[in-house]
Amino acid sequence: MKKKKMPVLLLVCTVLCSCNGSRNAKKETNMNELEKGTFGYDLNFLSGKEEKLVVLSGNEGKSQIIVSPKYQAKVFTSTAEGLSGKSLGFVNYKVLDADKIDEHMNGYGGENRFWLGPEGGKYSVYFEQGKEQVYDNWHTPEPIDIEPWDVIAGNSKYVSLRKEMEVTNYQGNSLKLCVDRNISLIETPEVKSGLGIEISPSVSTVAYVTNNRITNLNDFEWTGETGTICIWILDMFIPSPEAVTIVPFNKGSEAESGKIVTSDYFGEIPPDRLRIKDNNIYLKTDGKYRSKLGLNGKRTKAVAGNYDPSSGRLTVTTYDVDKDAVYLNQEWNPAKDPLKGDAMNAYNDGPLEDGSIMGPFLELESVSPAAFLKPGTSLLHKHTVYHFIGEEKDLNPIVEKLFGVSVHEAKNIFKNNPKP
Repeated sequence: MKKKKMPVLLLVCTVLCSCNGSRNAKKETNMNELEKGTFGYDLNFLSGKEEKLVVLSGNEGKSQIIVSPKYQAKVFTSTAEGLSGKSLGFVNYKVLDADKIDEHMNGYGGENRFWLGPEGGKYSVYFEQGKEQVYDNWHTPEPIDIEPWDVIAGNSKYVSLRKEMEVTNYQGNSLKLCVDRNISLIETPEVKSGLGIEISPSVSTVAYVTNNRITNLNDFEWTGETGTICIWILDMFIPSPEAVTIVPFNKGSEAESGKIVTSDYFGEIPPDRLRIKDNNIYLKTDGKYRSKLGLNGKRTKAVAGNYDPSSGRLTVTTYDVDKDAVYLNQEWNPAKDPLKGDAMNAYNDGPLEDGSIMGPFLELESVSPAAFLKPGTSLLHKHTVYHFIGEEKDLNPIVEKLFGVSVHEAKNIFKNNPKP
């Protein structure tokens, strides 16, 4: 069925900032009709929800990203092909249109968002002290769920945002912190050098880096006794029937490196949806079965990817990892050791027990080490997102370079011998 086209009026925003705050200069541009699913459609939609959207732009307008101060400094979505190009992030129109607050979590979407961990466990900042760690008692801290952030500085290529906040953990201790989040567009030469790849002229690219810093504003040190937190970055993208996440891992014995993958967050992932072959883990990301995997700091190679044959989208994420650091356990179980957790996660959305669904979407996630910080000291975590749009033959050299397999093998991994 042919998609219905909609006329749009776009607000193209350039951030003008000073040390005392920020303001946006807006220029109205009449556009021809743009379909739902394009970047221009989402820019127009989000402009109706927020007056001060920040749009970073490069490559003569082909590479653009939308950053939202109102919605917790999210990178909502991006494009590699201008306003009429595909919108590459997951935007939850239903939740944004509902205009009501959910007490547990407001899933506005966003292809890159800042959260705090741990979600569950002894140090959780999502459950009140003494409460059973079940969904009815789970509440996302408001500063990372519904509160606006401040724009501190920026130009057409980067924006800096800040939020001071206080969260109470499962120990009953209040942790005060300042979050600084700097988001910068990356031009094609930096993409090539950063990943060590060549890019065909026929491949469209958009990329950005987020530098995320938390600073301890308490007058006491965050320790194993007080409980602590970590930076948690989550990327939400649109699934499809043949989309697959690729996660390379470091080989080695379990005695030295721990198990290869944690695959039972929501029950064990069936073998027709999880595959381990050679140096890669593959997760089916069709948005039809809720599943999550995780790798610890010793196993992850600080890179992950997702390929969608139907849209010609290859997404790559890279992130800081310290193989010798302590990572926090995020499981909803206070009895688990809080100091043994994963450094990266991948998620495929799907129906809940009652048949409802949050998206569907897929996620690539990274986590910082535990923030054992003295007063006034900080922890920085860098997370970078790269999108490549093109034909399979042109994306293949990138996949081979970063993951050691062909695009053909990756996209067909679940069609042959599904058992890991």
